[in-house]
Amino acid sequence: MKVVKFGGSSLADGQHFAQAINIITADPQRRVIVTSAPGKRNSDDIKVTDLLIRYAKQVLANEDYQETVDQIIDRYTAIANYFDVPSEKLQPLVDRLKELPSWRFPNDSYLMAAFKAHGEHLNANLMAIVLQQLGYEARFVTPEEAGIRVTGTPNNATVTPETYTLLDHFSFNDSELLVFPGFYGITLAGHIATFSRGGSDITGAILARGLHADLYENFTDVDAIYAANPQVVDHPQAISKMTYREMRELSYAGFSVFHDEALIPAIQGNVPINVKNTQHPEKPGTLIVPDKGFQPADIVTGVVSGKHFAAIYLHKYLLNKEAGFTLRILNILARHDISYEHMPSGIDDITIILDKNQIDDEMVDVICNEIQEEINPDQLEWIDNYAITMVVGEGMRNRTGVINDILEPLTEENIAVPIINQGASRISIMIGTYVKDADKAVQAIYHRFFAN
Repeated sequence: MKVVKFGGSSLADGQHFAQAINIITADPQRRVIVTSAPGKRNSDDIKVTDLLIRYAKQVLANEDYQETVDQIIDRYTAIANYFDVPSEKLQPLVDRLKELPSWRFPNDSYLMAAFKAHGEHLNANLMAIVLQQLGYEARFVTPEEAGIRVTGTPNNATVTPETYTLLDHFSFNDSELLVFPGFYGITLAGHIATFSRGGSDITGAILARGLHADLYENFTDVDAIYAANPQVVDHPQAISKMTYREMRELSYAGFSVFHDEALIPAIQGNVPINVKNTQHPEKPGTLIVPDKGFQPADIVTGVVSGKHFAAIYLHKYLLNKEAGFTLRILNILARHDISYEHMPSGIDDITIILDKNQIDDEMVDVICNEIQEEINPDQLEWIDNYAITMVVGEGMRNRTGVINDILEPLTEENIAVPIINQGASRISIMIGTYVKDADKAVQAIYHRFFAN
């Protein structure tokens, strides 16, 4: 049995819906379908999720939201009309969308989560209706019915272990197609909570593990995962097969084709993942597999740079002699619910690399003030133009001289490398550069390993 997930661009309109249905029905093993909300139909279009966010904000601000609701309804109506779905079958979806402002929520964050989740909810419901219209035995299954339980914050939920017990007892017959909305689950108190943005990948992985799928097919708008970002490197090499660990390392720094958190359920369930193109389903795509027994084809599998990093730099003489020095800094970050990415250090220096997406200018000042007051370093600096380049490959593990092969082309391009760190797994090397050099660093490293 296969779990099949379609991204928003793959379900943007009726024509894309039809292509997805062709893929679903071409293989009888494709039994479980996970939908995203309809994405953009063209570059000037608006994603349905963004329309739902606008709808939620208008409700919270007591503004007129009728025009936004009409825009959302039009998106689903256009898809339904493409398949000649009778209007009375679509009406329950329209009614539910209009009723959302009357629902009761614990707070505004739960309201926002519920509104956002309805892009997927309505699209999954519509997909089941369309499949039935075409003569297939299809069933719309909600997270409530399936038992997808979550904890955490309303807009950044985490699946609970109980979910997999409940999925083990979820019953269905061998002939029906099951259509699930992606992106959200149900809290223990019965409220809707969403995964992080792009979380339909996570739902697909949860179902693949919980329903013991043989394969999780993730259909998107690219032919494969590439060894570098095509916007940075012209015509990069496609990755035919890679390990979970490689994908996780590359996703962390910026590979956005597949949600990095979605790897965890797949890893736990030992379910291979196949990332494929909805418009070219005949192409093999990229297979993501367990590392056990994996034989790498290349030294390096991929290189990617993330430009959303910053760092706190501290210098203090005899830092290495002070017990608990690092703990005191981490306690300051923990008080403000801020995690760190890397922490390279020397005998008198320490650099704490942070994700800029979780910290604003005001919080930077607060943290730096607290560090100055509690630690009293000789030098304290905020560096907001870091980029992290990840060079990843299972083939690096037992290969000597890889660091030299990475640094040599950077030296030739006169690219400064203030930080370098090799992961304990030995399949990744982190190179810290400045943002202005990030793309050039990726190009130089890529051409060193792949050009020939």
